[in-house]
Amino acid sequence: MSSASATADAPKKGNKKLIVIIAAVVLLVGIGGGAFAYIAKQKAAAAAAAADEEEESGEEAAPAHAETRKHDPKHAPTFVPLEPFVVNLADKETERFAQVGVTLEVDDAKFADELKAYMPAIRNGILMVLAHKTSAELLSQEGKLALQKEILRESVLPLGIEVEDEDEVPAQGKRKKKRKSAVHNPVSRVHFSNFIVQ
Repeated sequence: MSSASATADAPKKGNKKLIVIIAAVVLLVGIGGGAFAYIAKQKAAAAAAAADEEEESGEEAAPAHAETRKHDPKHAPTFVPLEPFVVNLADKETERFAQVGVTLEVDDAKFADELKAYMPAIRNGILMVLAHKTSAELLSQEGKLALQKEILRESVLPLGIEVEDEDEVPAQGKRKKKRKSAVHNPVSRVHFSNFIVQ
């Protein structure tokens, strides 16, 4: 009898270990799920607060970069390549120049034709922007991004389209909040086909 009772106790101990392991796994899964739910709620609350703040101030979140626009597969992009720009830069210590190739991505082919009619004025505006840059500004990533924004603005100015500069600094030295621009810019992106600073 003693050997039979020892055999009966062995499966009971094995069952207890299995139950403890299953309970531990369930507990870990529960804790992980709870942590995930908490983080998801925090993110949702932060997004809702940001949306409420935007509604109150009448602002719309601006994309971090112009490249964030979605591609429409039914509508192929229209590109307007400009003749390369060669310009002396505003460096004071030495003579530096830049050769920059610019291609404008526009809404449609009709607007591309309209843009070509204003090309001398557009090129003049872009040349003036480039001539006020230093080599240090153009060699940095931030400088190239700023130049893209300025070219985006200058490319439609001759057509009477005034796009607000997002980062205007008022006289008091405080930055204006980014405002939703009521004017649609038909030039969606500025691409550099070549960029040489010497």
